[in-house]
Amino acid sequence: MTRSSSDASASDGPERVIPATDAAAERAPYRGRVFRPMLRTQVLTDAVVAVVLGGLVLLLSGQVADRPLTLVTVVGMTAALALRRLAPGLALTVAWVVAVFEMVTRQNPDLSNVFIAGVMYATSAYGSARVRIAGLVSAIGGSVTAALYIGIGDYQQRLGMETATTPLEESLRVTGSYFAVVLLLLLLPWLAGLVVRSRRVESLSREAQLLAERDAARADRAVAVEQERVRIARDMHDIVAHSLAVVIAQADGARYALKADPAVADTALGTISTTARRALGDVRELLGALRHEQGTAPTPEVDDIDRLVGEMRELGLDVQVDRDGDPSGLPTTTQLAVYRIVQESLTNAYKHGEPGSPVHASLTCRPDTVEIAVVNRRADDGTRGPGTGHGLVGMRERATMTGGTMTAGVRGDDFEVAVRMPAVPASGQMPRGRTTPTEQERSAR
Repeated sequence: MTRSSSDASASDGPERVIPATDAAAERAPYRGRVFRPMLRTQVLTDAVVAVVLGGLVLLLSGQVADRPLTLVTVVGMTAALALRRLAPGLALTVAWVVAVFEMVTRQNPDLSNVFIAGVMYATSAYGSARVRIAGLVSAIGGSVTAALYIGIGDYQQRLGMETATTPLEESLRVTGSYFAVVLLLLLLPWLAGLVVRSRRVESLSREAQLLAERDAARADRAVAVEQERVRIARDMHDIVAHSLAVVIAQADGARYALKADPAVADTALGTISTTARRALGDVRELLGALRHEQGTAPTPEVDDIDRLVGEMRELGLDVQVDRDGDPSGLPTTTQLAVYRIVQESLTNAYKHGEPGSPVHASLTCRPDTVEIAVVNRRADDGTRGPGTGHGLVGMRERATMTGGTMTAGVRGDDFEVAVRMPAVPASGQMPRGRTTPTEQERSAR
């Protein structure tokens, strides 16, 4: 990559990495510096092409040795052509200087003037905004200047000649024709470069959009993975924590009752076995859902709360449940959330509440809402340590996922969990028993 020394010293950022391909070099940013970032092969190619074209012009011009000023013009235009992509602004300046020199020395335009078309194309295709404007002004101003230069010379020649009309009219026709030709020669390449630049910018914008969409898709996948991790952690906590609490309590009771009352110990061991098997089955179902998308995670229902309450009473927890309304029409997700919230609340009451105190649980099912309230007396003797907090977080997440709210905290000597959620969750799942046969057929398709 070729850069000027002033450009290298003025740059405050890190050193630019040379692109690996020509396409990458073409797309490198250009913010008004004298020299654009380019590969050395590109710079060498432009120089060779310009020298070859300049040599052809000299060969076609004939006796160049007798006209040294023409040689200077051709060399200058060749240099401008060689610099057109590396430094569009500098190439335009060189072209103007050579053109002015050509007019001052009263030279007739030759084929080297066609090189200006390549310079005009480069100003709009590769130049900065200022260089592009300078190229447009040069296309119009250069056409006017060249037309006046040719027109004035033509008028001076016609003053001593006989013409069909006046010399001025003849020269004006020549001036107008020359203006149109030069304007096309300069403006069309400039417009072509502008089109190419617009397509290149559009391509870069499209690539940037694709990259943004890819990053957004990756972010969505990361969020989905994180949500799935949270869901797994929540389900595992609800299944394992409650089951282990029951198992530990029954195991402690069986150990103390083993010598005094073997029947009680046998009952406790049976409860441990049943609870462990049920927990193992739930974990297997959960792992099956993780291994296979068509798998089903454990989905207890509201009716299973009675069995849950019975288990907690066997542990010695005095649970009083008040139920109001028919929960059979609730969607599966709502019933699962209700069951897990009640399960975690009772488990927390057993683990952190005052032993022997009653626990009041109420479940109210209305046509549009479901309300849960669990109140237990707090332990104040310090014998029961604080929990990890995962249970409250999981309950709040379950309530939020259905579009509901949850509050949990100290109320005097009690600890209360209050949940209010819609009967139909925010996900839009239809309640059980509220779908007509026609709708079932449509959903099955």
